Amino acid sequence: MALTAPRTLSRTRQSRRTGRRHPLVATLMALPLAVLLLVVFDGWETVATQASSVGVMLGR
Repeated sequence: MALTAPRTLSRTRQSRRTGRRHPLVATLMALPLAVLLLVVFDGWETVATQASSVGVMLGR
């Protein structure tokens, strides 16, 4: 086997953090785009209709 430098703990932690986000951060990043799409495509009525349909379905 070839001799390699041992991995340090700090390097391992750093590699784990790359590419991963906290779910709250991801939500905060996606929320403005979701609101923009709702406003641009007039999605408020669609969301209300779907919520009403789900409410009726759960009420049965």
